[in-house]
Amino acid sequence: MCLAHQLDAQRTEAFGERLLDMFNSGSLALMISIGHRTGLFDTMSQLPSSTSEEIAKKAELNERYVREWLGALTVGRIVEVQPNGKAPLFSLPAEHAALLTRAAGSDNIAVFAQYLGVLGSVEDKIVECFKNGGGVPYSGFKRFNEVMAEDSGQSVVSSLNEAILPLVPGLKERLQLGNKALDVGCGMGRALNLLARTYPNSSFVGYDLLEEAISAARNEAQDHGSTNVNFEVRNLTTFDEDAPAEQFDLVTAFDAIHDQARPDRLLAGIYKALKPGGIFLMQDIAGSSEVQNNLDHPIGPFLYTVSTMHCMTVSLAQDGMGLGTMWGKEMALEMLQKAGFRNVEVKNLEHDFQNNYYIVRK
Repeated sequence: MCLAHQLDAQRTEAFGERLLDMFNSGSLALMISIGHRTGLFDTMSQLPSSTSEEIAKKAELNERYVREWLGALTVGRIVEVQPNGKAPLFSLPAEHAALLTRAAGSDNIAVFAQYLGVLGSVEDKIVECFKNGGGVPYSGFKRFNEVMAEDSGQSVVSSLNEAILPLVPGLKERLQLGNKALDVGCGMGRALNLLARTYPNSSFVGYDLLEEAISAARNEAQDHGSTNVNFEVRNLTTFDEDAPAEQFDLVTAFDAIHDQARPDRLLAGIYKALKPGGIFLMQDIAGSSEVQNNLDHPIGPFLYTVSTMHCMTVSLAQDGMGLGTMWGKEMALEMLQKAGFRNVEVKNLEHDFQNNYYIVRK
């Protein structure tokens, strides 16, 4: 006879405490996003201990909202408080500012907190997908391109010339002499525009599905007077058929392959578009294709959540493969091989634990 399972009271209590911590941490993440978007962290980092009224005035914000925000950040042990009658004094420790302000550059974690609000905005639509299948298209997301561009500005653009390009020996020299390069899934074009400004002897093309992203990329190029870069709205689902044959010396894809409708066909098209001896530089999420191998991933829960609520669903919305954010190194290598590539190296950068860098030669 099977005995009924008896609950481990200590395990239940420990899990309950963990759940409470999740709710508090999730709430603080939303407050961190607001602090970034409103510039409150930047403002506080430049102020001595100040009242909510002084902080609000300096940040040009509504005091009542600033006061309540300070309450959340204070009990969350992010902001410190000193008693001062009815007008307590608040301060942002320098050690916290080093991870929460724009001055922190690539160390600014507050940028990533914005994803939670963006993803939460499509929760109702995702629930419907759980029931009925399908997906939420790119057009269903507000601000995702904006947040992704800011994320890319920290993780890619800030280290492009100093760390990423040197992963390929001789690549910077080739670009200085003059190469033809393509960036697939270029988004708002910040990486490609930087390359165009840095290497005026080379020519650059960027493809992306979204008109608003391409419009922003074109505007940046125009603002800088760049004449060696062009951006096109392009659906890459059939790129294996549509790609121009042997046109490019370099193709790049920064965090863009896994959420395509048909990554397999895109990779085959990239192989077709490269000249013999050309380079495909692919940055994509570092993880395993097997979930059990990701148990100790430092941001595993976040990445699977982003996948469920964006990367997987936008692919499924196009009747795509829906590989998801955590498609993993194993599947990436397999798909590169099926696309025709035989020479693949995988490298990592010390400052970027989130991504693998695939150096692929035709």
